[in-house]
Amino acid sequence: MLNIGRKIVKYRIPIFILSILLLIPAGWGYLHTRVNYDILSYLPDSIETMQGQDILAEEFGTGAYSMFICKGMEDRDVASLKKEIEEVPNVEKVVWYDSFMDLSVPMEMLPEKVRKVFNTEDSTMMFIIFRTTTSADETMDAIREIRKIAGKQCFLSGMSAIVTDTKELADQEVIIYVVIAAILSAIVLALTMDSFFIPVVFLLSIGMAIIYNLGTNAIKGEISYITQALAAVLQLGVTMDYSIFLWHSYQEQQGFYEDKKEAMAHAVERTMKSVVGSSMTTVAGFVALCFMSFTLGLDLGIVMVKGVVLGVICCVTILPSMIMIFDSILTKTKHRPLLPDMARISDFITRHYRMFVFLLLILIVPAAYCQKNASVYYNLDETLPEDLPSIQANKILQEDFQMGAMHMLLIDSDLPGKQIREMAEEMEQVDGVKAVLGLETVLGSRIPKSMIPESIREILEDENYELMLIDNEYKVASDEVNEQIDSLNKILKKYDPNGMLVGEAPCTKDLITITDNDFRVVNAVSILAVFVIIFFVFRSVSLPVILVAVIEFAIFINLGIPYLTGTKLPFIASIVIGTIQLGSTVDYAILMTSRYETERSQGKSKQEAIRTAHRVSIKSVVVSALSFFAATFGVGMYSGIDMISSLCTLMARGAIISMIVVLCVLPSMFMVFDKVICKTSKNFRRSKNNE
Repeated sequence: MLNIGRKIVKYRIPIFILSILLLIPAGWGYLHTRVNYDILSYLPDSIETMQGQDILAEEFGTGAYSMFICKGMEDRDVASLKKEIEEVPNVEKVVWYDSFMDLSVPMEMLPEKVRKVFNTEDSTMMFIIFRTTTSADETMDAIREIRKIAGKQCFLSGMSAIVTDTKELADQEVIIYVVIAAILSAIVLALTMDSFFIPVVFLLSIGMAIIYNLGTNAIKGEISYITQALAAVLQLGVTMDYSIFLWHSYQEQQGFYEDKKEAMAHAVERTMKSVVGSSMTTVAGFVALCFMSFTLGLDLGIVMVKGVVLGVICCVTILPSMIMIFDSILTKTKHRPLLPDMARISDFITRHYRMFVFLLLILIVPAAYCQKNASVYYNLDETLPEDLPSIQANKILQEDFQMGAMHMLLIDSDLPGKQIREMAEEMEQVDGVKAVLGLETVLGSRIPKSMIPESIREILEDENYELMLIDNEYKVASDEVNEQIDSLNKILKKYDPNGMLVGEAPCTKDLITITDNDFRVVNAVSILAVFVIIFFVFRSVSLPVILVAVIEFAIFINLGIPYLTGTKLPFIASIVIGTIQLGSTVDYAILMTSRYETERSQGKSKQEAIRTAHRVSIKSVVVSALSFFAATFGVGMYSGIDMISSLCTLMARGAIISMIVVLCVLPSMFMVFDKVICKTSKNFRRSKNNE
């Protein structure tokens, strides 16, 4: 390791030049990585709702669909607008009144079911079908083109419109996220470190690691917009510790070696050993996300594991090279750190340890209860600002048409018409169902299918399946619609065991079921992984239990606060934040425990060992937590996408809560369980005279 450190110092200029040149392919990879804005596409392919979506695309050539609302327009103007929309690239079909009858025929001639679903007193609605999928680039281009054609009286709703608005908002904000995180981190580092220029060096080094990480995502082909938005901010927050450790180690080694090059070589050696071990718990937290059935976790997990590894590599190669190159500037900009001496705080905490243990005992149960009962939402509409066009359109659908998400039925085309009509009549008795629309239910038994225009029959039937639409008044992800879906599926399977109920609401219901299980799996895997790592690091049976319990207590508090404030969290936040907070902040506890182990093994008394460990660790823990807080807090305050805002706010708050809990509760746990720790840990030696 020392030889590697010396070579890094020797070849610092070539390393720096190479690191700059590597930004070119990394930047190309970043620009050529597709971003997926459709959260529901990360559901497992094996579930019935996703299989139904594939059948719609393969059998009917139907990808995405949208409802297009025209308010206060004459029928002839609507018909003219419809023709323009049909000419938009990747629009497969547009279904409206004139798809069934000539405009000269009064609208009252339409079947009552159809008329009520698609018309109100001053509004009419078209059904637009696209050739490509919900989040395809072609579909989003078509959405934008339709909006250009449409006037202020027209509104375009549906998942594709939501995805398009999400993309435009996220693309506007993502660069600002990085700028906010960098500026706030630089301010914290400038105040807490001993050089005003060192934050610039840190951010340049970590910035390169972030660009390498985002660039290598081109290998995956695409990433989710949540991963794209969080990756840079999260990588900055969790890898900043490594840079701080190298800088402190370099300063310490200068006390032993007059030659700065030799001091840096030894600093690199020490950093490699410490940072590799420290990063293992962070990696373990992100690896746990890869066990989610909802593959958004896999997407975020892979990118962040890669980001941590690249962060470590850049910390021990690019950062020391830059420190040596900019050494004169760093020396000129040195100042006294503005953090006050915290020895008195350490003395107070270790002296009043019983109080903190008591607080743990009385708070852990209510904290766990609040965390378990915090409200979570799954409706993707709620993650976006209300002034977006798609959200306004959905609101009009609910208010004017009393329409929630429309369901689709895929049934066997050989199913007798009589059974289809009986099934539809039974479904229309289910709460919230306004109408079931299909060839048989609209026409009745007396009118032959041959009277229906070919363009309509192509939409609703092929040789294998018949497609039916269910007009529903309940909102997506509501308890009412989920109960409704259960009832509809029960009726469907009675008439057609192979039939499928698909659409946004059924997909979201599957999302709820799958992510509830994912929450338990991810928590179990992350706790087990971190437990095993701590076990091998300290060769101890008791310390993994104590350290994990302390951080889990901090997580309970963090995720329990929304329950007390009445805040609803997006579902993904409740799943991933626990494992991220555990993996990224357990290092605070490991740092203090390492020094406690060293002091105790040297024969120091319990009180002296714990007090020394606390005094030595407190500044590092505070600086680390504040830098993580700075990287995420500003983004949480700024972002207009609640899924991003909530995640960053939880991470920022989690860093501060973990810092407080580690500094106050962990030493208190050491005081209480010192005998147990010494008996169950290999490297602890307890002298009977020094208890």
